[in-house]
This record gives sequence, C-alpha cells and structure tokens, in this order.
Amino acid sequence: MRILVVEDQPQIAGFIRSGLEEAGFVVIVSRTGEEGYELATTESFDAMILDIMLPGRDGLSVLRSLRQRHVTLPIVILTARNELNERIEGLNLGADDYLTKPFYVEELVARLQALLRRASGVTLNILQVGDLSLDLITREAKRANRLIELSQREFSLLEYLMRSPGRVFSRSQISEHVWNTHFDTGTNMVDVAMTRLRKKIEAPGEKKLIETVRGVGYRLRQS
Repeated sequence: MRILVVEDQPQIAGFIRSGLEEAGFVVIVSRTGEEGYELATTESFDAMILDIMLPGRDGLSVLRSLRQRHVTLPIVILTARNELNERIEGLNLGADDYLTKPFYVEELVARLQALLRRASGVTLNILQVGDLSLDLITREAKRANRLIELSQREFSLLEYLMRSPGRVFSRSQISEHVWNTHFDTGTNMVDVAMTRLRKKIEAPGEKKLIETVRGVGYRLRQS
C-alpha cells in the first residue's frame, strides 16, 4: 500500500519511512504542508500520515482543505503529547486517527493496517480469494494448506491484487503502488514480477489465479 507521510523533521520522517517500508508499505515523504496537500490531491495514495506542526501551512489547514474537497483518504494525524485541543480539532475536521509524539512505529503500522482494512471493507487480518490467503500480520501466504514463501515485493504485489479481486490493474498502476515509480514502457519489470509470482501461487494442477488482460494489465480472478 502507498502511504504519504507529511513530516518536516528529517529524523522523525526517516524513522517513519524505515518502519513502514520494513512492514511492506511504499512511502512518499513530504516536508511541507503545501507539498503534502498537492501530492494528496494529484496522486494516488492509500493513507496519509500528517504532522500538525508544519512550517508554513500547518497540518490542520491541510486536513480541512482535503475534507472540503471531499478527499476521503484515510488520515492519521501526529500531535504533541500535551496538545489535546489539536487532537480534538483534528478529529472534528475529519482525521481518522491520531498518534501523540513520541510513539512506537509498531503502533503506527497497526493503526494504518486497521484503517486500511476498514477503508477496503476488510474486517479481518487475512485477505482471502478462493483457496489463496494472505495474513497481513504474520505476512504469510497460503494456497489451501501449502505455505508460499514470498519476497517483500512479491507480498506487496499480491496484497495489492487481493485487495480488489476481479479489478484490472494497469502496469502503470502496479508500478506506482508496488515499486513507487512511474512505469517505463521500455522495461518488463512488472511482467517479470508477475511471472515469478504466478510460479509461486499457481503450482501444477492448481487453478490459475492471475489473469493477463491483453493491452491493459493484470487481475486476480475472484473465484
């Protein structure tokens, strides 16, 4: 999943980025409210982590403007420990959750995963499509009773497909969400990754799950 982090302090931003990337998220960091607002309204993200105390345009102003534009992106705000009024105002403006500084990155990861589950209608920690399952907490993939070993990138790719079974994703969308890069038509990076993933989740004799939609991209069959 692709996460936008708006935090002006390099040390905290680096701490958040490292923790989220280790948990399998793709992370984009912005250091100002203006840039964060611009990214949130022009690019595709699955959630946003927004610091309240930002130079120039503060986080509450960004949050207010996003909700006024009906941007429904799940947002976690970061506040100072003693600023109760900021937390209350942030929640009233449409923030989905908050964390007070300092915090453990493990808690931030857990809160993000809970937000993403609610946003996608998933109520459990396990994504299930047919006999294929993906545990978002233990990060284990299984097909029936067969355990599938996936790299971090393969896990992120499969999670992206499994969150919207039946939906066709273009190579550009996949590249942006899984690799955090714009798709280069001169490379076959996405196709190679899909081939490797197919070999792991589609053993001989098992039903084919990943479908190539000619001229468009890929999708995970719903059944």
